[in-house]
Amino acid sequence: EITKRADIVICAIGKRNFFSKEYFSSDAVVIDVGIHRLEDNLLCGDVFFKSVNEQVRALTPVPGGVGPLTIAQLLKNTMTLAKLQQAK
Repeated sequence: EITKRADIVICAIGKRNFFSKEYFSSDAVVIDVGIHRLEDNLLCGDVFFKSVNEQVRALTPVPGGVGPLTIAQLLKNTMTLAKLQQAK
């Protein structure tokens, strides 16, 4: 019920393909942070993409969704830390 009422849902529970379309309203923006490797070596998230994609306003894909943003932020933080270390 809670996710069904939310405008934005960030899914990161560690269970592959757990969330189906019943969890979201048609106006929801869903950000899937989970990443899992399937038996056939393909990747999937916590959201069952095929079930949810056409139900919601927007859904981040796995792979290719938030992963590149996470890596970019980690690199930015690493550079910031390196500059701080050099300043000492």
